[in-house]
Amino acid sequence: MPTPLRLPAVEVSQSPGRKLYTFAVDGKLVHQFATISRVKRQEDGALEGYQRPESLAHIEGIRDYIESTSPMVPNAVVLAFDSRVRFEPFPGMEKTPYSRPGVLVIPMEKDLPDEQKPGFIVDGQQRLAAIREATLKKFPICVTAFITNDIRHHTEQFLLVNSTKPLPKGLIYELLPRTDAQLPSVLHRRRLPALILERLNQEPGSPLKGMIQTATNPRGLIKDNSILKMLENSLIDGALYKFKQPGGQEADVDSMLALLHGFWTAVSRCFKAEWGLPPRKSRLMHGVGILSMGFIMDTISDRLSEVPIPTAAQYEADLQALRELCHWTSGQWDFGDGRKRKWNDLQNTPKDIALLSDYLFDQYMRRVWDQEKKQRRGGR
Repeated sequence: MPTPLRLPAVEVSQSPGRKLYTFAVDGKLVHQFATISRVKRQEDGALEGYQRPESLAHIEGIRDYIESTSPMVPNAVVLAFDSRVRFEPFPGMEKTPYSRPGVLVIPMEKDLPDEQKPGFIVDGQQRLAAIREATLKKFPICVTAFITNDIRHHTEQFLLVNSTKPLPKGLIYELLPRTDAQLPSVLHRRRLPALILERLNQEPGSPLKGMIQTATNPRGLIKDNSILKMLENSLIDGALYKFKQPGGQEADVDSMLALLHGFWTAVSRCFKAEWGLPPRKSRLMHGVGILSMGFIMDTISDRLSEVPIPTAAQYEADLQALRELCHWTSGQWDFGDGRKRKWNDLQNTPKDIALLSDYLFDQYMRRVWDQEKKQRRGGR
């Protein structure tokens, strides 16, 4: 039977039910009992894991430093253990109200498959990879660890540790729906939009299924940040706002998705030739197009406010009024007053988004809303 690794450690009670364990271990041993929870999508679309790919250049730089004359790595690696790891306090040893010394017992077996290892690397994967590759026989490191069987806790700590580091934002946004922890305000605001984005990108029947570029879907056509901004705008004071509880994160997400499905299905039908092309070939799929059409979604939904959730056919009927004015793939936009822009001159900047959004809004109001008012007055 394999001999477990027994490491002197200190247990720290940080808050009710939250215990941390600090200890030192040879960094060369860590990969024998801990693995990396690499972020990927399962066949059913569910998100698995939370770690980004290794940066070879970053690892090589750390390795060069570790192999230098007097290296020192003072910041601790963060590990998560499952319940197979246990802490044995030293009997009769002096302790404080929040800490006690003991031994952390880690099951360890040579050549154990990654999925069977009891530990997961939450923070420090690049440092540990560099230590693994270094020519040194050993390199002790400091470790902070916690024990839980809840993968959501792993993800929460990964987000909190990396939210102030240059972690790819797309990966953070994709992980947000996986956690319900209290996060920094900027991440907290994006949790609901990130959840809606995930479902738009993953669920069958969505007009945007597989089209949003994320960490696990790098071939998507539409930048995730463009979709997130479109959703945030609508959640603040647009069509999606009425399905959200003011001041909270509780929301009728299914109704939001029904409305979004209807509108973007209508867009794909109305602009069939321009839909599904790379952004460089169609500004409809570009950030400037996504955000401006998001504002039109809110405007049409407002006109159809008596309908709880407009259908794709209702949205499409109104969008037809703008069809001939839009130059997503060729020609030039005529914004009036001598302002003309070639179709691919429009960029994903606040100025261009405002220019296009205001133009489409004004044209829609003239061609649809104002015409409807005239017809109502004429029918009296």
